[in-house]
Amino acid sequence: MLGRIVASAAILFASFSSFAGDGHDHSEAPITDMSKAYKVIEQPQAVPANGKVHVEELFWYGCGHCFSLEEHVESWASKLPADVEFSRVPAMFGKSWVIHAQMYYMTETLGITEQTHGDIFKAIHLKGERLQRKSEQQKFFAAYGVSEEDFNKAYNSFTVKSRMKQADKRIRAYKVSGVPAIVVNGKYLVDAGSAGGQGNIFKVVDYLIEKERK
Repeated sequence: MLGRIVASAAILFASFSSFAGDGHDHSEAPITDMSKAYKVIEQPQAVPANGKVHVEELFWYGCGHCFSLEEHVESWASKLPADVEFSRVPAMFGKSWVIHAQMYYMTETLGITEQTHGDIFKAIHLKGERLQRKSEQQKFFAAYGVSEEDFNKAYNSFTVKSRMKQADKRIRAYKVSGVPAIVVNGKYLVDAGSAGGQGNIFKVVDYLIEKERK
């Protein structure tokens, strides 16, 4: 169910040992035509009707390109305008991805996402920790003051499973084949390939935010 592959092309990304990403060169190139720096999503998805422009980051903790994009994400999100809402959606293109998606939503349920999100990336990519086994995750969470009882509650939580199903459905609707990618207002998708490099992604995102404000 949750372990089903989002898209057939995603099989190429399912190996944990690979540097999963969107398959594009991530060095920056000048944006010569902003209208070609993003993709229009065939079936736009609903976003919260709160008068804000909604921006979603699609990611996987095991993805090297997602890790390298994180500094851009953090820099951009730290200056978020009042009329822009930001959220993360973990992709589930294979078993390893599903396990990490569960871990992400566990951090949300436990209220420790801000403390753990960047550290999970670092643990995997800088320290060589897989964080695939329950015991590995429990040890990691314990460092943030999470008791064994609270960990097990979150691990088996209906809320976590429900959020995973919703995320899987949303990413299927976007028809993405790789991460990282950014979606603006459920309508437009931006990745390093369309933007001409990771450093350009949020230039395009800001352009699309302005477009949606009008």
